[in-house]
Amino acid sequence: MKLVLASSNQGKIREIRELCDGFDVVAYSDLVDLGDIVEDGDTFAENAMIKARTVYDALGDPDAIVLSDDSGISVRALDNAPGIYSARYAGEGASDRDNLNKLLAALRAEGLAESPAFYTAAIGIVSREGEYTMHGWMHGRVIDTPRGDGGFGYDPMFVPDGYDRTLGELDPEIKKSISHRSKALSLAKTVLKSIVSRR
Repeated sequence: MKLVLASSNQGKIREIRELCDGFDVVAYSDLVDLGDIVEDGDTFAENAMIKARTVYDALGDPDAIVLSDDSGISVRALDNAPGIYSARYAGEGASDRDNLNKLLAALRAEGLAESPAFYTAAIGIVSREGEYTMHGWMHGRVIDTPRGDGGFGYDPMFVPDGYDRTLGELDPEIKKSISHRSKALSLAKTVLKSIVSRR
């Protein structure tokens, strides 16, 4: 069964492909040219659904199943910033490194070496059978000195609860087992199986 991802983030696409084995996972950009999808929702869930609906409508295929992910990091000491702005924290078109560096600077500007933080992932699914959203979270802390080159985004500065290494240092299999995205996708896979069973 083909599953169209409403994402152009290569890190997310890679993770979702690994976590959704059993589906033929295709990035929407391989099927339709939409440019940048405007994400103007107030929550992760709203933005996930904006992307999923936009791609589903553009495909013009009632049999399509579209899955989107909107995720980010929230830092308690920064009033839960960057939150829904995580992907563009350093401005439109910013790289992962630009965003990470801005978050490091914001933490240091507060005179902090670390702060409690958490990742949120909202998954949106749009199909002819209906629309669905689900969430996953991963709690831990951010530190002011990035470590490791694994993962993507803010992973080198995030230490999950129960670990003393950053996501940039942890084995990818460990990250897969504890991440906010894997938790949300575990719920999503139940929904996807339900959709497939009704066809």
